[in-house]
Amino acid sequence: MRNPPKNSPSSPQRPPQKSPQTPKPLPYRPQPYRPSESAPAPSPSAAPPTSSTPPRVVLPRSRRIPLYLALGTAVFGGFYIYSFVNSLRAPQTKLDVPADVTDRYDAQASFFDAEVNWTEWYTGIKKLRRKLMQKAHGDVLEVSAGTGRNVDFFPLEKCRSVTLLDLSGPMLEIARKKWMEKHPAYKNVRFLQQSALEPVTSPGGVEFDTVIQTFGLCSTPEPEKLLRNLEKVVKEDGQILLLEHGRSHYKWLDRLLDNSAPLHADKWGCWWNKDIAAIIGASELQVVKIKRRHLGTTWWIELKPRKGGGRVEEAEEDTADEQRPKLEQRSVAEQQVARKSEKK
Repeated sequence: MRNPPKNSPSSPQRPPQKSPQTPKPLPYRPQPYRPSESAPAPSPSAAPPTSSTPPRVVLPRSRRIPLYLALGTAVFGGFYIYSFVNSLRAPQTKLDVPADVTDRYDAQASFFDAEVNWTEWYTGIKKLRRKLMQKAHGDVLEVSAGTGRNVDFFPLEKCRSVTLLDLSGPMLEIARKKWMEKHPAYKNVRFLQQSALEPVTSPGGVEFDTVIQTFGLCSTPEPEKLLRNLEKVVKEDGQILLLEHGRSHYKWLDRLLDNSAPLHADKWGCWWNKDIAAIIGASELQVVKIKRRHLGTTWWIELKPRKGGGRVEEAEEDTADEQRPKLEQRSVAEQQVARKSEKK
C-alpha cells in the first residue's frame, strides 16, 4: 500500500511557529556632563575648615551648681547691703532712749531667733560663733547667753562644766530648752538669771578657765565695769573671748551708725555704735588678739587678765594695709596693740 504524499490534504498539518523577535535597542542619547554639587571628601592631610561661630561650651553639672550659688549670693548680698544702708540713711525719729535698754530682751524672747537667724547666717556671724566657741575649755562661763544661740557649738568634750548667765528670764528659759534638746546627757550645766555686773562663782567655787560673751557689750550701760568683773572670775591663765559689734573703720559708716543707733537700741536693746576699742583700752585687760570684719563693725577679741601677764600676740583687720586707718586715728586699744606689735 502506498503512503500518501506529504502534501496530501488528508494528512494533518501543524501551524507554522513564529520565531521570537529580538527587542530593538533604544536609541542612545548622550547626556550633558553635570558636575556634582557635593564637596569632595577632604584628604586626610587637609586641615579642617575654620568656622566663625565659636563652639558652644557646656559646663558639667558639678561646676554649674557653685556658679549658680555664687550668682545667688551676689544678688542677695547686693540686696542686703542696699537695704542695710538705706535703713541707716532713712530719717530717724528723735527718741529719748536710756542707756540701759536691757528690758527690751524680755519682750523679744519669743521672736528674737526668727528675726536674726537669716541675717547671722548670711553675714557669717553664725560661723564666727562656731569658731569662737571651739576655743572654750575647762570650766566655762557664757555671759549674755540670751536665747542660747551658742548652745549648738559648745565643745563639751573639753568642758568640765558650763554656766549660762543672762539677765532676761524669758530668754534664759529658751536657752535652757535648747540645751536640754541638744545635750540631754550633759548634766554639769547651770543657768543663772542675773546681771554680769554682779559676782559670779563657778560650780566648784573656783575661777573659770574660759569666759565667753557674744554681743553683750552693746547692751550693758557699763561695759568697762563688766569686763573688769569678768576678769575677777577668770583664772590667771584663763581667757576672755568676745564677739562684739561697734564702730567701724570709716567715719561715714560711723555717722550712719550714730544716726540710727537710738531707733536700733529702742527696738533691739543694743547700742551698736559703741567704741569697742576704747572700752577694751579702758578695761586695761591684756589684748591677745583682735580681728575685725564687716568694714570693722564686727570685733573678734581675745583677752587675758592682767594678773596672768598676758601679752599682745596678734592684731588683724579685714582691710588691706593701704585702707587701714593711720595710727594716730586709731583709738586707745588699737594704738596699744600696734605699738606693742612694733616692739616685738
